Amino acid sequence: MKRPLAAYSSVTAAYWAFMLSDGALRILVLLHFNALGFTPLQLAWLFLLYELAGMATNLCAGWIALRFGLTTTLYAGLALQIAALAALAQLDPGWTVAASVAFVMAVQGVSGVAKDLAKMSSKSAVKLLAPSEGALFRWVAVLTGSKNAVSGAGFFLGAVLLALAGFQTAVWAMAAVLAAILVAVVAFMPAGLPGRTKGAKFSGIWSRDTRVNRLSLARLFLFGARDVWFVVGVPVYFQSVLSDGTDEGRRAAFFLIGGFMAFWIIAYGAVQAAAPRILARTPDLARAAARWASALA
Repeated sequence: MKRPLAAYSSVTAAYWAFMLSDGALRILVLLHFNALGFTPLQLAWLFLLYELAGMATNLCAGWIALRFGLTTTLYAGLALQIAALAALAQLDPGWTVAASVAFVMAVQGVSGVAKDLAKMSSKSAVKLLAPSEGALFRWVAVLTGSKNAVSGAGFFLGAVLLALAGFQTAVWAMAAVLAAILVAVVAFMPAGLPGRTKGAKFSGIWSRDTRVNRLSLARLFLFGARDVWFVVGVPVYFQSVLSDGTDEGRRAAFFLIGGFMAFWIIAYGAVQAAAPRILARTPDLARAAARWASALA
C-alpha cells in the first residue's frame, strides 16, 4: 500500500495549528481571570475538567479511532476547539464568580476532549509512515517535541494577544483562524488514513502488555506532578511579582510571563525530540531512570 505522506503532512499541520491555539487559550484564560481577581484555587478549578476530559478521551482514543476513523476524529477535534473558543467569547464579566467558574470549566472540558482527539489522530497517523519500530519511536518523539515547541509559541502568542487586543478579540481571532484551517484540511485532505472499523470492541482500550499499562500510569502521575506548579502556580506568582497593578504593568507582565512559559515549553519539547538519541546512549535504562528520578526528586 502506498504510504500516505500527503495525508500525514496534512494531519501534522492541522495538529500544529491546533496546539498553537491550545497553548494560547490556556495562558489567555489563566492571565485574564487572574487579572480579574480570581484566587489560585479558583483558577485551578478552571483547568480541572480540561485535564479530566483529556484523560478520559486518551483512555478511549484507540476505540474512538477504530470506531470513527482518523480523519473524522481530527475534524471533530478542530470543530470542538472552535466551538469552545466561540463559547468562551460569550463570557459575561457581570456573572458571579461561581457562574463564571462553572461556565469556563465546561468550556475547558470541551477543549480537553478536542485536544486529545487531535493528538490521537496525528500520533496514530505516524504508524502509516514509519518503516520500523525504531523509526516509529524517533518519529513520534520528533512529532511530540515539535508539538510542544508550537504549544510554547502559542503561550507567547496568547499573552501578546491578551496584552494588545484583549480577551474577547483574541478568542474570536483564534476561532476564526482555526475555522479557516478546518475548512482547508477538509477540502485538501488526501486519501490514505484509516477509516472506521466495524465491530471495534471497547475492551480493546486496555493494552495486553502490562508494561504499557504501567508506563501509562506513571505518565499520569508525571504530568500531574508537572501541572501542580506549571498550570497555575508559576504564572500566577510571576503576575503578582511583575505587575504593579496598572494597565501598562499588566501588559508588560503578560509579555514576560508568556515569554518565560514559551521558552520553558520549547526547551521541554527539544528534550522530548532528543529522547531517542539520549536513550540510545544509555545501555541500562532501568538504572538510569532510577538515578534520574532520584536526582529530580
